[in-house]
Amino acid sequence: MTGGVSAQVTALEVERPGEPPLKLIARQHGAIDRAGNPHIARDEHRLLTIACSHGLAVPKPYFVDESCELFTDPVVVIAFIEGETVFEPVERAGYLSQMAAELARIHGVPASAELSFLPEQGRGFGERPATLDESMSEGRIREALERARPVEPVNPATLLHGDFWPGNILWRDGELAAVIDWEDAKTGDPLSDLGSARLEMLFALGEDAMREFTARYVSLTSLDVGALPYWDLCAALRPCSALATWGLDPQTELRLRERHRWFVDEALRALARG
Repeated sequence: MTGGVSAQVTALEVERPGEPPLKLIARQHGAIDRAGNPHIARDEHRLLTIACSHGLAVPKPYFVDESCELFTDPVVVIAFIEGETVFEPVERAGYLSQMAAELARIHGVPASAELSFLPEQGRGFGERPATLDESMSEGRIREALERARPVEPVNPATLLHGDFWPGNILWRDGELAAVIDWEDAKTGDPLSDLGSARLEMLFALGEDAMREFTARYVSLTSLDVGALPYWDLCAALRPCSALATWGLDPQTELRLRERHRWFVDEALRALARG
């Protein structure tokens, strides 16, 4: 299937006597993901099993194999979800509301022992690279984060999707059908997921949609959002030195750069206010 970036994705249809065909997806993670986590297929199967048990909108896992006897690489087999990604919603209020509600449900899963196999989010901004992308204010972002580094977490650690954006949400008949691509899942402060989702919403739909999404999410949780500017800046680091490689047309890239600059300026001002 097309659309797989970090994994090879193959659609399967299994014939069953006396039952309708079973539609499945076989995912084989790429070499980079496997190098980072040799058991990524096993962990994805385990995570989706846990997510299903908590009632999250995720594909049901069916099978995992790390022996490489069936395929050349480890494989995880999950349910095929009928749906499509939507970047221009017809009914924006419902779209934003459903996405915010599902993110809040994900963050309702505490970082208990059952999720101990997932990595922890940590401080959120990684090591300073040798070359900074000053076209996207990377130096200013990192200096602010290093000064404001949180000492103690304020919110209890929860499950984090790690890449919650419109491209990882499937819709069917105006309803959120599934959140997919969980290979970046972690545990940590849910504000880290929120900051990333806010930037993605800004990129996709603009400032008003980002604010509406945020307000809806906050209304559904009891989080202390005082550190959100910090996590916004962590999210703002992700496109640095990468945006130019996304294959965007010049006009779209310029629009995203302008929105990123606004996002960073807003977060820096909020962080300065304390």
